[in-house]
Amino acid sequence: MIANEETLRHLMVKAQGGDKQCYTSLLTECEKWLRRYYARKINPAEVDDLVQETLISLHRKRASYDPTKAFLPWLAAIGRYRWIDGLRKIYRHEHGELNEELVADPQDEDVTAKVSLERLLGMIPEKQAGVIAMVKIEGLSIAEAAAKTGQSESLVKVNIHRGLKKMSALIESE
Repeated sequence: MIANEETLRHLMVKAQGGDKQCYTSLLTECEKWLRRYYARKINPAEVDDLVQETLISLHRKRASYDPTKAFLPWLAAIGRYRWIDGLRKIYRHEHGELNEELVADPQDEDVTAKVSLERLLGMIPEKQAGVIAMVKIEGLSIAEAAAKTGQSESLVKVNIHRGLKKMSALIESE
């Protein structure tokens, strides 16, 4: 069975409500989807580890899923962040040389989006960029980002809001 958006969203909502059977089904279907997603992006030998890391991230972030929103874009975002984290680890491990088998095509939309995002974050104040990266990209909670930066939770929220607003204005001006 290849689950569609509505099925996955339904399974996630039931899993958030404590249905263990639905949660098991959800993880099984997400694993299949992630294998297909990563098959085009990385060395086949690395797929298993990345799928498992992504499923762990999904488990940790399941409470943040909004049932009124689409599920697959949420899952794809988690997958993209784990993939990028994997590339960073490889880059650091190889002391500046990426394993060519794991490098994405420069025309890949994900790579282009990542470069654009980093450029945009560089164009807004550092405190705003920092908390946006922590909360929206790394997946930290507002409380965790506040503790890490020394800002109050309300200031973290304000910085995220203002930073995203500035980034949106920058995108519209281009």
